[in-house]
Order: sequence, then structure tokens, then C-alpha cells
Amino acid sequence: MKAGIVGLPNVGKSTLFNCLSNAKAQSANFPFCTIEPNIGVVNVPDPRLRKLEELVNPERVMPATVDIVDIAGLVKGASKGEGLGNQFLGNIRETDAILHVLRCFDDGNVVHVDGSVDPIRDKETIDIELQLKDLETAEKKLEKVKRAARTGNKEAQKEDSILNTIKSNLEQGISVRAIEFSEEDYEEFVKPLQFITDKPVMYVCNVDEASANSGNAYVDKVKEAVKDENAEVLVLAVGIEADIAELDDFEEREMFLADIGLEEPGSAKLIRAAYKLLNQQTYFTAGKKEVRAWTVKVGASAPQAAGVIHTDFEKGFIRAEVIKYEDFVSYGSEAKVKEAGKLGVEGKNYIVQDGDVMHFLFNV
Repeated sequence: MKAGIVGLPNVGKSTLFNCLSNAKAQSANFPFCTIEPNIGVVNVPDPRLRKLEELVNPERVMPATVDIVDIAGLVKGASKGEGLGNQFLGNIRETDAILHVLRCFDDGNVVHVDGSVDPIRDKETIDIELQLKDLETAEKKLEKVKRAARTGNKEAQKEDSILNTIKSNLEQGISVRAIEFSEEDYEEFVKPLQFITDKPVMYVCNVDEASANSGNAYVDKVKEAVKDENAEVLVLAVGIEADIAELDDFEEREMFLADIGLEEPGSAKLIRAAYKLLNQQTYFTAGKKEVRAWTVKVGASAPQAAGVIHTDFEKGFIRAEVIKYEDFVSYGSEAKVKEAGKLGVEGKNYIVQDGDVMHFLFNV
């Protein structure tokens, strides 16, 4: 699962990507790695992992990860191939969620591509380009569907109607994610087309140091503009995050954060928010060899969670032993949880909950 960082040139995208790549405070033992020049595997900060490490004292600890993609800056006309438009749109189509960085700070030394700071205009510039590309997708599909619809094919007629709804909304500047469909129609006709504006989005307001805690007038405008989008808005001083990432010493970082009134780096909040945006949750395995955070989709069953470790675990799934994280911490060990009768034995229909500590029994 990948989250893509998008935005106009010079809004702080690459600086943010580099901060995430160097988030030492959360992942001192687990170095960032780059799959390609613009894709990073970033550890998901999770204090529960540290607590389990204290209790179990394993040989190694493995955090959950999320892929972050630094996508080329977009300019007006990208939908027609202007600038790096085709590369941008190709890369963004391959991601599962969008982190849209908006410049919400004044600085005469940092040139804005449009000559002035206006995050709402910047947002609309990108929205329009993505909507134009989706409009092109919808129109191409409509051409094929119309021929079948004219022959009286009921399925094609239904698809024609849905595509026309998407087309008219896009023409009015409404993104696909804001259109309501029945679950059945969405799965059958909308999801397969991978519309870019159907991806979940989070707006990252890049602010100056003074606004890192409570935002500013630009942030207020962004929140007002997106209030009907069901999208999260995160305030982040990317320049400060870059300074934090440069500090090697943990105590120095803690002092720096305290000086500016922050409990943790904003990058940690962003990584967790991206993880949530991708509809992911964490379960744990905890033994002497390894304490590990595993990533599963929200709503995953016990066999599906087992399959994340190995496909054989899913194929031969018998049952799962489940301890709630709070019980593990409260009682201090797996043995004491068992003594207290708090270990659950679950079958194939069990839906995994965030924070479950699990052990799978299987037979292949």
C-alpha cells in the first residue's frame, strides 16, 4: 500500500519526504530504505511496540511500515502532458492514497510558482488537473459502453448511467470520491477504473515555525474549503521537521520539541495518519525471538491476518489465540494472561481488532 505526496513545485514535498526518510526519533534501529529514488519504506511509529519490547525482551523488534512516494511537482496543463504531467499522473495512479501538501507560509526567499501564496488556489489547480484526467478516463470508457447500451444490454445501460453521473460531476469540479454510489455499483463499475480523484486524500498544511502548534489564517481557509470532503487536515512545519530529522541524539530531539511546544515530531503524526488513510491497522506477534507489528486491512479476518505472515498460515488455518493489547500490558506476560483466563481462542470468522496480540495454529 502506497501513499503519494503531491503538490505544486516548491511547496515542501521533497523536504517532507526527506524528513520521513530520516525519522530517527521513531525508528532509531530500523533504517529507512529506498526502493526507487522516489519511494521510501517508512516505519509506523507505535508506542505499543516499545511497551511489548519491554515486557517480552525479544532478540529483535520489527515495526509496521508504509510506502511513501515523492511524486513530481505538478503544474497547470499536467492533464495534457505539460511539465512532468504524464509522469506525475502515472505515478499518482499507482498509489492508494494522496497526501496533498499545501504551502501555508509566507517567505519571500521561497518562490511560488504562481507568484503569491494562496493554498486554496493551489488546491484547485491540482484538483482540476486530476479531475480533467478522470474526465478523460470516463469519456473513453463511455465511448465503449454506449455501443453496448444501444443494443439494449441492461448491464451496459446501467454502466452508461453511472459513467454519465461521474462525467457530469467532474465537469462541475466535483471529485469522484464525493459522489455517492451503492456499494454494489461502486465495486462493479467505479472501482475498476481507478479514478485518481476517488483516492482518499489528506491535506498537509506546510506552515512556519510559529504556526506549528495551532495553525494560521491559511490553515483556517483550507479547513473551511475541505469541510465537505470528509478529508483530514494536518498542520506541519516542514522546515522544523527537517531540523529535527538532522539531530542524531534522542535527548536533543526531545529538548528541541519541548522548546517549540510539541510532544512528538509532526512526521510521526503524518505517518500514522497515512497508515489510517490507507485503511490499515496493526496486530502484533510477541515471542522471545521477535516482537513484530503486522499490517492488515481494517475488517480483516483471522485467516487473512495469518496470511500476511505466510500464505500457508491462511491455507491451513485452524484457530488463533488472541490477547488484547491492554490485557497483555496489564498482566505483564502471556502466561499470566492465560492464568487470568483472558486469552481468547478464535476461529475463521474472527475479525481482527487493532492492537490484538495473536498466535496462529495451522496445519498444511
